[in-house]
Amino acid sequence: MDADATIRSLREALQHSPGNTPLRRLLADTLFAYGHYADAEQELLQLLRAEPKDEPAGLLLARTYRAQGKHSPAAIVLEQLVTRGSHKARIELARVLLAEGDLDGARRHYRAGVEADPSLHDADLGDRLGVELQAAGPAGAAFDDQSGDDRPDAGSGAAPGDPSNDLGLRPIRSDVKFVHVGGLAQLKDEIRKKIVLPLQRPDLYKAYGKKTGGGILMYGPPGCGKTFLAKATAGEIDANFLNIGIHDVLDMWVGKSERNLHAVFTTARRHKPCVLFFDEVDALGAARSDMKHGAGRQTINQFLAELDGMGTDNDGLLVLAATNAPWHMDSAFRRPGRFDRVIFVPPPDEEARADILRLLLAGKPQEAIDHHAIAKKTDRFSGADLKALVDRAIEQKLDAAMASGVPEPLRTKDLLAAAKVQRPTTAEWFATAKNYVLYANDAGLYDDLKGYLKL
Repeated sequence: MDADATIRSLREALQHSPGNTPLRRLLADTLFAYGHYADAEQELLQLLRAEPKDEPAGLLLARTYRAQGKHSPAAIVLEQLVTRGSHKARIELARVLLAEGDLDGARRHYRAGVEADPSLHDADLGDRLGVELQAAGPAGAAFDDQSGDDRPDAGSGAAPGDPSNDLGLRPIRSDVKFVHVGGLAQLKDEIRKKIVLPLQRPDLYKAYGKKTGGGILMYGPPGCGKTFLAKATAGEIDANFLNIGIHDVLDMWVGKSERNLHAVFTTARRHKPCVLFFDEVDALGAARSDMKHGAGRQTINQFLAELDGMGTDNDGLLVLAATNAPWHMDSAFRRPGRFDRVIFVPPPDEEARADILRLLLAGKPQEAIDHHAIAKKTDRFSGADLKALVDRAIEQKLDAAMASGVPEPLRTKDLLAAAKVQRPTTAEWFATAKNYVLYANDAGLYDDLKGYLKL
């Protein structure tokens, strides 16, 4: 039986038994095997609506997305599976991140997946990531970094015995620039003055005794593009980009977190000019007065020493950090020479929301969408909120299409209806932030937020 006949037979059988999950899974597997990725995607979405925790279906959906070049949806599905403890999802996520150019993240997930289950080792993927599985010991799988010149991370300069080798850190080059960032004119202007212009005209800055580099702390509600802006900064100056999460630094063993932090800065200094981005930095720089144990204090002290460039030179090292809770940061981080620019990153304005909606709806069946009409009804929606709104509208269309058998395009009214149900997740953040603006702003730290809230 040829492919078309097999698929047709499975569809006919499924019509007689629409609730038969194994049969739908077989149809999805067959569609995927024969390259009908879009059809396989629809079958898997319907299967997952009935069985949302079905790991094999989730993994196949991610592979289906990846086969179509839809890396962002694939990453979302896989991240959900990772949070449920799926080691296989980590390996798939490594493939997606590698395709997107996030070599550091790909290596991290691949190593974690194989350390948990050595049978998941993929020699080809490991070679592309620059890690090699060694003989497993009592603790499980072990890795050695490879440094052949034919790998994308070759030439990193990490010497044997250097602490940066332990973390497998590899900066990437970002192709995102400021032109890709909607709105945020004031923030982009601050970054230009602090980072871009010093690198473009080092002679002028040197004449005034100013070094290139420094630190900017970005704060605001989650999902408003702080990480994306950091990537754009690196792309704007054609610099290396190193994205550091708290899991890259914090460790349960005393002294290891400080060593990890030193390794991060060592790698960034070796690849200058480099944009070093710390996400959720409040977890690394919380107020020492709130800590009962000395280990956390030592990590903060190490962080402050690295920012000061004790015993080394931070010229050309550009440190960006993002936090949702700047009020939890130790005040020592705001001393001149450290994070001496603290800037509020607001939700996208109306024009930016319209641009985001255009990007989110690109490639989807649609008819005469009025992006500005939707943008007007989505005040204080973050980029993540807008994505949730579009997903909600699509789900409604899919339900209608399943019932009628006829897919219809998205229209303005569908998105406006979703906007009435979807609420901005930034509301809770602003409620908390308002208290700090009113009662803890003697130093003027939150003046830009105060202006945004019109207090």
